[in-house]
Amino acid sequence: MLSSISAAAGRLLISEPFMMDPNFKRSVILLTEYSEAGAMGFILNHASEFLLGDILPDLSYSEIPVFVGGPVAANTLHFIHRCPEKIADGIEISEGIFWGGDFETVRELITSYQLQSDEIRFFTGYSGWTPRQLDDEINEDSWIVASSVDPDTIFTGTEENLWRKAVIGLGQRYAHIANFPENPALN
Repeated sequence: MLSSISAAAGRLLISEPFMMDPNFKRSVILLTEYSEAGAMGFILNHASEFLLGDILPDLSYSEIPVFVGGPVAANTLHFIHRCPEKIADGIEISEGIFWGGDFETVRELITSYQLQSDEIRFFTGYSGWTPRQLDDEINEDSWIVASSVDPDTIFTGTEENLWRKAVIGLGQRYAHIANFPENPALN
């Protein structure tokens, strides 16, 4: 078993390097919920082809990127942010990282250019697991659980290197995994 840290809201799931599921290949997922009822989170490093303005016509000028949060309910829009002083009613899932909040306030802040793309991240869909499913996947070494979440990395990191940075951040024990090629046949 690779991971000795337990899954919990606010922790990161890092996919093992050879995961073949295209939904989760080289993914870093921020868990927002974890309980006996199941788990939920958002993939942080899979950008969609859309900007926020493409999805919300009243914000057509917005160039905030939208990420693919996961394969579940792909027609829904979710967000995490790090500005509770601007957006009320968010749930703190990790120190300095909040999930959801008053969406009308978010619209107003974007309209008045008071919310920057390094303060908020939008997702279409989410990643979800039924009761015990995520625990089974962790025990099968499909995921490594990381206990620390750096808000700067989440909100300002580029999607291309987030998986690699997350693996290196696990320490020397895992650092060699960061250099595994995506396709070992090309090695």
